[in-house]
Amino acid sequence: MKTVDRAPWFALPERRGDMVRFVFYLAVAAACVWLGLSLAWSIREALLLAFAAVVGAVLLLAAAEPIERRAGLPRHWSLALVGVLLLLLLSGFFWLLGSRLQAQMTDLAGQLPAAINSIQQKLGIAAPGQAGHLNGGNIGLSGIGSGIQDLLGSLVSLGGTVLTGLSGLVLVVVGAFFFAAAPALYRIGLVKLFPKDLHDRIDDALIMAGRALRLWLLGQLIAMAIVGVLVCLGTWLIGLSAPLALGLFAGVTEFIPVIGPILGAVPAVLLALGQGGWVTLWTLLLFIVIQQIESNMIMPLVQRRLIELPPALLLFALLAIGLLFGMIGVLIATPLTVVLYVLVKKLYVRDLLGEETRVPGEG
Repeated sequence: MKTVDRAPWFALPERRGDMVRFVFYLAVAAACVWLGLSLAWSIREALLLAFAAVVGAVLLLAAAEPIERRAGLPRHWSLALVGVLLLLLLSGFFWLLGSRLQAQMTDLAGQLPAAINSIQQKLGIAAPGQAGHLNGGNIGLSGIGSGIQDLLGSLVSLGGTVLTGLSGLVLVVVGAFFFAAAPALYRIGLVKLFPKDLHDRIDDALIMAGRALRLWLLGQLIAMAIVGVLVCLGTWLIGLSAPLALGLFAGVTEFIPVIGPILGAVPAVLLALGQGGWVTLWTLLLFIVIQQIESNMIMPLVQRRLIELPPALLLFALLAIGLLFGMIGVLIATPLTVVLYVLVKKLYVRDLLGEETRVPGEG
């Protein structure tokens, strides 16, 4: 049998002139990569907001496509109808429960400091800053001035944070509608950044990633709704104040994997500790039971029907993205992990390495 000599996948040039050109091109490529990474890092917040808009577009399309199919409406009209329905639902929610929710949120914000002070007194822990500005029971004028300056600085910082958050939210919502109106336009534009022989593979991988992201978002919304209702009913039966606010907070924090359920339990546990006795025990048991129901019943059922990700991968992805990008990174860490997980399995494990593997969102 005749053997065919195959050239190695990488070989250095043999002639001196070719070697010089090779080193030059390699240096140019390395410089371009470095400049690209530096530019991406300098605009990382804008890129994160753009990805958040993509997540919002996936949700809008999930709601608009059934209307588009059944009513025969064009895409822009179905999206407009979804936007109107969302506004009506939010308006109805705040009209029916807004005043009660606002009162409970105010009540919760007023009771949490008192509960924390009660816990500190019971444990004999002094709050930071309580012993610093007092001198024989009298507060000096310098202490008052310093306190006013600190308060004004905190208010200015809080106002800037709120304005930044609102502007970012507006950009995400507007961008989500733009992406949802013509998703193929942006997907094809991204595909054309790669060599032509990779267009089909990249396009298939992006379609799979979008489908997997939609399935994960659907499962997460189901889990958030169930956890929020269970917390609201449980804290109401125990007798804690502001059960609607506690349920809403627990449902929203459920979006954050791993640490979300812990964060959602903090306000209720603090209120219960302030009351002490059996209230604390029942509150702890409530969140333990809800956590067990979520871990062993809700999420396995949802993931078996929709999409499942390795828990350790979510944990360390949340840690890494949070350290790199801060709070915005924590909020979008899981959907970003879903997309990267699909792209790696499809483009690298299956297409490049040739390994048989199941890709979430396929079929």
